Amino acid sequence: MASIKEIAKQSGVSIATVSNVINDKPGVGEDTKKRVLETIKLLDYTPNVIAKNLKQKNSKTIGIITEDLTVFNTAEIVDGINEYCEEHDYQFVLGNLRLYRKYDKTFYTENNYYSNVIEEFKMMRSKRVEGIIYVGCHCREIMCIPDNFKIPIVTAYSYSSNDEIPSVIFDDEQGAYEITCKLINSGHRNIGLICGLDKSMHTNQRLIGYQRALFDNKILYNPKLVYSGDWERKSGYEGSKRLLGLGVTAIFAMNDVMAGGVYDYINELELKIGKDIALVGFDNQQVSEAYTPALTTVALPLSKIGKKSAEVLIEMIQNPQVILSDKTYKIYCDLKERYSINTIEV
Repeated sequence: MASIKEIAKQSGVSIATVSNVINDKPGVGEDTKKRVLETIKLLDYTPNVIAKNLKQKNSKTIGIITEDLTVFNTAEIVDGINEYCEEHDYQFVLGNLRLYRKYDKTFYTENNYYSNVIEEFKMMRSKRVEGIIYVGCHCREIMCIPDNFKIPIVTAYSYSSNDEIPSVIFDDEQGAYEITCKLINSGHRNIGLICGLDKSMHTNQRLIGYQRALFDNKILYNPKLVYSGDWERKSGYEGSKRLLGLGVTAIFAMNDVMAGGVYDYINELELKIGKDIALVGFDNQQVSEAYTPALTTVALPLSKIGKKSAEVLIEMIQNPQVILSDKTYKIYCDLKERYSINTIEV
């Protein structure tokens, strides 16, 4: 790759002149500027962004630390951050901790990876980023973000144990409320619920949304119609077996993976989802469209989470004296209506 020195030599100008052209500074004649730009193009010169940032007080660069890029939610969140940065003339540096690949799900509840996170934050600071977005791959309280880090931090798809760090998440309760109302508005009154893990924030918030929808529609909550699952397909199978025995006409599986287990059991009975029983899910993972019939589910606003995270962080960077009115931003989910709900005449 060509250097500024080589460009200056071939253009017949000083290194300072080349630098002024690259940084669009005044004082360079139009003919000289044109000659330098043509040489830059000819030699395929690319500025060293990191070196440039080291010299500048404001780098207009943020850091993104992801827990694991391979988890389904992460790429779209990063893409949302990317889009917002492009619109506001910011760059980003990406760091991937690969926690799911290294530890599977155990890192959700253990702390043996904390030192990896601290080192990644230090690495980002060494690259002179002006702020950092930490992207969780499971919505939970993050305990390992360093305190008093001197530059702004925002967490996306997760909470920080530090109340001063803003968080951007999606509204589990609202999503569960709307999809339960969808079943109710289709005539269903006996609605079974297959939950995720008991200690999960998602499980608790989605249960509240389900209960609130029943209450608002004057349907008595029946705890017998709630099955405790574990987010995996098998628990969807076992849950549907029990719930159908209790006479439910509809099932709300708290994620699309468990909904797959419901499909398995219903197919064994030679019944049809969307005709003999209604089924809805949550997350809008790719598999939800592959089921037969396609699954009505709740879509997570992943790109919006990314955009809002970048918006909040850049606001903190540009206006460090401003106190944010909110510390937790909940983004509404969208309902994806497909073919897994049948209508019952009331």
